[in-house]
Amino acid sequence: MKNLLLSTLLALSCIAYSQPKDLGSWNVVNTKVNLSSKWSVFNELQLRSMSFYNHYYYYEIKGGVGYAVNKNFSFLVGIGKYMTYSDGGNFEEPVVANEFRLWEQVTMNNYLDRVKFEHRYRVEQRWLQNGYRNRFRYRLAAAVPINKKKFEAGTFYFSAFDEVFFTNSAPYFERNRLFAGVGYQFSKHFTLQPGWLNQFDYKNNTHFAKHFFQLTALIELKVEKRRHEKIPGNED
Repeated sequence: MKNLLLSTLLALSCIAYSQPKDLGSWNVVNTKVNLSSKWSVFNELQLRSMSFYNHYYYYEIKGGVGYAVNKNFSFLVGIGKYMTYSDGGNFEEPVVANEFRLWEQVTMNNYLDRVKFEHRYRVEQRWLQNGYRNRFRYRLAAAVPINKKKFEAGTFYFSAFDEVFFTNSAPYFERNRLFAGVGYQFSKHFTLQPGWLNQFDYKNNTHFAKHFFQLTALIELKVEKRRHEKIPGNED
């Protein structure tokens, strides 16, 4: 099964190198620390490029506090800084967007045999250099363990999600984000998840779609304080 993950990584890398102008890279490191069976804190770092690991144009740093009511229902409050640079180089100036963001989130889980579903609702307050904006997001995610019945050390899994973004001003629809990938949980503390992500942006009656190779590293500390099974996934 480990060969499956390595083969998938190799195949995605080959596709990336064959289309360097069309496929960007989207890199995520997510760290979660369980303070108790209900309370947790997290930090997430992201780095994105327009070409495959070249022409870096975006990074974000964010963190927050989560509270799990039970295995099916949780809340989260987060803050973050988001920087977008011009295309054509690595962190090419001028800066296109310098954003500070606050958000509130509700997540609900449900299960259909081995398939784990996650419904995530988020409200964002965004402060940019050209003004203040609100945004509303809904993400439906699914994860399926392959070689085990639940997510634990030594588990291979498939993961997918679709997320829609809306604003409170016309034309309201802003973005759609679609992901499909595989993952492997090396231990109770570390999971690696490679995959393909497509982001479709709509603004001022124009649209732009971009494909990314996404690689996510999930780190979880003080796992013994967590009461319920953890469904792999990043906070973005």
